[in-house]
Amino acid sequence: MIAVAQAASPAAPLQPALDKYILIQTALAGDSMKGVSEAAAEIASISKAGDGTVAAQAEALAKTSDIKAAREAFKPLSAALIKAISSQKSVSGQYYEAFCPMANASWIQVGKKIANPYFGASMSGCGEIRKPLGGSPQASVPASGGMGCCGS
Repeated sequence: MIAVAQAASPAAPLQPALDKYILIQTALAGDSMKGVSEAAAEIASISKAGDGTVAAQAEALAKTSDIKAAREAFKPLSAALIKAISSQKSVSGQYYEAFCPMANASWIQVGKKIANPYFGASMSGCGEIRKPLGGSPQASVPASGGMGCCGS
């Protein structure tokens, strides 16, 4: 019985952590640090009971003080959350995994319009939607998307 409870615990904090993550993604895409450290600290707190990797990556992001460092710390947090969401089907909302070849990194965003957190306004459309995540409808994503930045 204890093993089942432990196995189920990572799912419980996923939606609140994802909500805070989207705040960070949106801020970085808008070239802002407003609320980033606070939201990352909340993700770390929420995730400690479930996914230690997500918590550790969120703690690292929470400690950053400039946007360049925050964007670098956002990469492993994104990878950890994408991995966590990929095993879930209970996440609500229209979440998508997007990828930027220039940053060589993925992120999670709401909707299909690229909002690149790694380059912000300078290259806001750089990237492509890779796949829907969680409860997103599988059939609604095109097989390939335009990069918008790299000529690919």
